[in-house]
Amino acid sequence: MSKKGGVGVDALDSKSARTRERILDSAAFVLSRKGFAGTRLSDVAEHAELQAPAIYYYFKSREILIEEVMYVGITRVREQLADTLDSLPPSTSPLDRILMAVDTHLRYILIISDYTMAAIRNGGQLPDHLKERHENGRREYGRMWSALFRDAQEDGALDPMIDPRIARMLTIGAMNWAVEWWHDDQGSIDTLVESTQRMILSGFLTKPKRPAKKAPARSRNRTKATVAS
Repeated sequence: MSKKGGVGVDALDSKSARTRERILDSAAFVLSRKGFAGTRLSDVAEHAELQAPAIYYYFKSREILIEEVMYVGITRVREQLADTLDSLPPSTSPLDRILMAVDTHLRYILIISDYTMAAIRNGGQLPDHLKERHENGRREYGRMWSALFRDAQEDGALDPMIDPRIARMLTIGAMNWAVEWWHDDQGSIDTLVESTQRMILSGFLTKPKRPAKKAPARSRNRTKATVAS
């Protein structure tokens, strides 16, 4: 094994990778809370317990660091959803797959991943030259959701008058907005997930046809009066 200053190259590479990951984790934490405009490298460095100039060894600029966080955020939630859906039994109905996707998305953006929360909160704030990877990932994630709603419609569970793309946009948009208002003191994550699932069940599903109402029977007095006239 080659050496550098008495330390193995593999060990140096490992330490460098851990430091880079620590910087990314800290940037995700700061970005998810302070937004694109409010994220400063000094805050990231303080959270990572590093000197701010050290960040430039791994990322050439603040924008490149933020772009990486955004890309990781949308990539991880997409991979998490794919893994969750792949783990479901083959007999799982298209509707139950949607409900499980809701559970996965909400828990991931609100509880599990600073990266994904940062990606959702700041997606519209990235300069155009930094948007490509994030936008590609976002579109791919959207296609996964469109397929879920399309399958439910083909299965007869989704109201045939509802556009699956619109259903997807409304659902994801409502869930993503939760990053702006939901906190633990406003109810448990379980309650939020269940409420969102119930909204989908009551708003998008095929409704059973109501039996036609029978015309009210005319009274004998009314009939006689009509005939007499």
